[in-house]
Amino acid sequence: MTITTAEADKVLADNFAPWVRDLGLTVEETGERHAILRLPWSDRLAREGGGLSGQALMAAADTATVIAVSAARGGFGPMTTVQQSTTFQRAVMGADVLVTARVTKLGRRLGFIDVEMTPVGAAESAAHATTVYAFPG
Repeated sequence: MTITTAEADKVLADNFAPWVRDLGLTVEETGERHAILRLPWSDRLAREGGGLSGQALMAAADTATVIAVSAARGGFGPMTTVQQSTTFQRAVMGADVLVTARVTKLGRRLGFIDVEMTPVGAAESAAHATTVYAFPG
């Protein structure tokens, strides 16, 4: 039981703050326990020196987590970030980033997710995050 990319795009449109939607994230793929989002390159997201800002990558990882959890649970429901840890491994310069979120454990109250952020065309990821989400109720 998963959600389609169209349903996932609707989750993005209906449940995120305007500034998150302004990142331009799109859903490339959903599956039983994962989602892949594309963060398009924008000079507006670059920091001094021209690299993609860490804040944009962290927001993309958090957002991809919501979509992956929604796919794993068969739809969107109340959830909140409990923890996110991000490691930046190399700069992203002038490239879109594929944000792949994989649910590693999904319980009734908590979900654990692994997120890789890889520039399009690159062999290695630029950043890695782990997230823990809680499901109230």
